[in-house]
Amino acid sequence: MTDTLEIVTFRLKPGTEAGFVASNGLVSDWLARQPGFLSRHHGRREDGTWVDIVRWRSMEQARAAADRIMAEIGDSEALQAIEPASVDMSHAEIALSR
Repeated sequence: MTDTLEIVTFRLKPGTEAGFVASNGLVSDWLARQPGFLSRHHGRREDGTWVDIVRWRSMEQARAAADRIMAEIGDSEALQAIEPASVDMSHAEIALSR
């Protein structure tokens, strides 16, 4: 198995920024219970775009979680704050890590 990065970029709906980070506890808890989850890093770019990077043990585990997240917790405050049309998700196998 090769560790995999899941990279998601997105924008928030107007008026949802203030409580967004605090509302991510449910998402982080859900991710932590998924097979293959290793870590999550969440940040905001200067242009207001958010970046969510999750490290998984394998590509298959990353994709399996991505396939289930909206069905299982899509109604959470954090996920509802995201502008759906702005979401860009990709996966990459890790070639170098220090």
